[in-house]
Formats: sequence, C-alpha cells, structure tokens
Amino acid sequence: MDPVIKINPGGSKWDIRQKVWDYIEEKNLANFPRPVHNRIPNFKGAGKACYSLAGLQEFKSSQTVKVNPDRPQQQARFITLEARKTLLVPTPRLRTGLFNRITPPEGASKEQLRICSSSQGVKDFSVPVGLDAKIKIDLMVVGSVAVSEKGFRIGKGEGFADLEYGMMASMGAVNESTVVVTVVHDCQVMDIPEDLMGSHDLTVDYILTPTRVIKTDCQLPKPRGIIWNKLDTEKLQKIPILKKLRALEEQAGKDVTLGAAPVAAEAGLHASQPKRQTRRRLRPNTQQDAEGESSQDSRLEKRIAGEPKARQHLTRMNKESRGDGKAGNGQEIGKTIKGKSRGNTKEQVPEEGGNEVKSQRKLHLSVTTVYLGGIPAGLRVSELKTALREREATPLRLTWQGAQHRAFLDYSDPHAADQALEALQGLALNGHSLQAELAKSQRGGRKSGQSSRRPKPAAAPKSEVSAPDAKSDATEKTEQ
Repeated sequence: MDPVIKINPGGSKWDIRQKVWDYIEEKNLANFPRPVHNRIPNFKGAGKACYSLAGLQEFKSSQTVKVNPDRPQQQARFITLEARKTLLVPTPRLRTGLFNRITPPEGASKEQLRICSSSQGVKDFSVPVGLDAKIKIDLMVVGSVAVSEKGFRIGKGEGFADLEYGMMASMGAVNESTVVVTVVHDCQVMDIPEDLMGSHDLTVDYILTPTRVIKTDCQLPKPRGIIWNKLDTEKLQKIPILKKLRALEEQAGKDVTLGAAPVAAEAGLHASQPKRQTRRRLRPNTQQDAEGESSQDSRLEKRIAGEPKARQHLTRMNKESRGDGKAGNGQEIGKTIKGKSRGNTKEQVPEEGGNEVKSQRKLHLSVTTVYLGGIPAGLRVSELKTALREREATPLRLTWQGAQHRAFLDYSDPHAADQALEALQGLALNGHSLQAELAKSQRGGRKSGQSSRRPKPAAAPKSEVSAPDAKSDATEKTEQ
C-alpha cells in the first residue's frame, strides 16, 4: 500500500508530525480529543486496530505487557486484562514514577475490566512499581504520530516513550527480545528516512492499523539504556525518578554526564516547536433572541467589561456551596449571585492552587462550557467534584442537572476546556461511563445570527445521549 502522506526531501521530524496532524484533521479521521496537533492521535478505528493484538503469537505467549495510557490504546489495555496478563501502564509524564501495575478486582467481569482499562480505571486500580522490582516485560504497546514499515517511529515530540524504554532498559525490565507494537491509522504509515533516527529513538516490531498487521523486521537497535548526555538538569527536576536512576548508574561506574542544551524528543529540538493548535470557539450571541430570552452570562459579561483583571477571594461562597446531599434538577446546592437563581443549580467550584478563585462576576468573555452526560442516578454532586479535582479538571463553575443525568462545566478559555476534556475521557462513576464533550454552542458551527434554540431532536435510542446546547437550555441553566 502506497503512503497517502508524502514526505518532502530533507524534511525534519517536526515537518512529518505537522503533515500527519494536518492530514488527520483535514480528513476528519480522529475522535476526541481534537485537534490532534501535539498529541498521539485518537484515530477512528483505533479499537479495531487494537483487536489485532490478541492474534499476535508474541502476545499470546507473553505474561507481562506494558501499554501506554493514551486513549487510542484503551482497547489494547482491555485485551491485556481480559487475557489475564499482567498489565503495566506508565505514570503520566513520569511525574510520580515509571509505571503502575493495574490490579482489577478478583473475578472482575468484562464491564469491570473495561473500566479498569480506562484512564480513570488506571488511576483507581493501580499499584506503583518500584525501581527495585524485578520485572521482565515481554511486550509493549506504544502510540505514534508516524511510523514506517521498516519500524522507524516518530512520537509527538516530547520523548517520553523513548525515555521510558531507556529507563526500563537500565532497570533490566526490557531487552532486545522485548516486542514493541504500535497502533496507528493507515495514513500514519509512511516512508521515514533512516537518517532522522537517533540512537535514543525507539523502533517498533509490529504496526497494527484498522486494515493491516505489519511485521517490520527492523534492523536498527533499540536504546540500551538512558543516554544521559541528551538530558539536562531541567529534565531531572521534572522527572524525579531520573535522579534515582542516575544515582544508581553513577554508583555502578557509568558515565552520567548531562548535556547542556534542553532536550525533548530529539536532540537539539528547535525552539520553533509548534504549540498545540486550538480551535477558536466563540461564545454564542448573548443578545436577546427573537423570543426574548437573554443569558445571565451576557449580563455578567457586560457588568465586568470595565473592571480590572483580578482574582477575588470567595471563602464565604465556597462554604455555602459545599453540599453533600443528593441533588436533582432544581435542587439548590449552592447560592448564585445575590441568591437570585434558586430554581436552577449553579455550583461554584474553586480553581486548583490555593484559596483564590475567579468570581462568578469575573467570568471572562472566552468562558468555554463542557457538557458532561451519562451521570448515573443517585450520584452525589460532591462525588463528581471529587472526581474533577482528582483529574485536575476543576471548573470555574459547575451547573448540576442531576435529574437530566448531566452537568455543565465552565472553564476560563478554550485551552483550559481542551485540557479538561482530555482529562475527563474515560471517566466512570458508580460503574457508569460519563460522556464529556464541548457543549454544542461552543463548537463553532453556528452561523452568525442563528438562533441558539435547538429544534426538537428526532427520537433516538435511549443508549445514545447527545450533548445539549449549553445556552439553548437557558431556562435550566440561567433562568432567574
């Protein structure tokens, strides 16, 4: 099969990444999170590609499998747990260690295993693995941005997969016999020049796509350990476990001299690394529509237009908004501005990082709303708030509509909403998977002047819940 993405002669790794990300976005080949730039793409058909893992002889004979925590590898984690193999998952960005062992409940059902394979399950059912643990990894599954049929791999540019492998090699957890598998869309398979590969770059043995299983027979060796001169003191500060490994290798008499230049996925990464591209999501028109409805947010925004940018302490409001009772639609769990809105639930939720929070009166014009659906009956709002804090997705404001099995989360800007959406993927509470996505009014698809009121949807299966327009449900969210 000929590659659909052609690489220009002399192109860099970042040129290739940009081509792949642009192509996937242009052809609409990815699921959430979007856009895919600076991410391992969660491509459509990832689950189908992961199913091929179970058919590999190397997987069947393996006992311990390491799978990346990214969304497109979730099915690979499930297949590993279903096969009753030991599943290891790296800690996010290696902040608290190298990896964790996922330990499902004894006699776990398929549904429980699916929860354990989600990002929330990885947090809830994991046990840290120490550096002194004697572990032998037989097979590992990694994500990629681009890969060649010769086994050359390009990641998203931060170097964590390469560094993880080097660290595991230093621990003796992997060696040349460890099989490396990547799961990608067919368009991500292309001809990558060998001269772009460095000694620290991880290569792959198998490529799984929705339509193919490719055995690469890669001739390049994998990293045999950590290449210290490609790291610097800043990297050691960000990844504490590196300090421990460096001390151990220094005691063993190895050269652990650090490099001077900042390092990322590749040596000498240029400062022009593209930032994550964020779709511009405009606030819907907050003027009164033809039916005379007006949003409370619009009045707030007009009121604060001339106020200086500042943060206010809301200790009193925080105390008032702390509730632990079961909440349904219309139940008051926190007071809103001047206590005017009582038939609707608006919950003030503080930002992470101290006692300072943004006042509801200080909401920025770029506030972006996230819809959270599928909330199970009987869930307490305090339980949802706890889950949001644990995932570092605390909103400026939480609007609870428990009777409709949904909530709205307001974030300061589109970038903060994107980060929260990524963190909320795979969230499951009380055995129910929740659906997180941008509220319809935030998706940028409405034409100028178009009414924000939704037409009544056609009857749909009960199992499918569409995200309502955060502003079209004005009577529920902002009615005074």
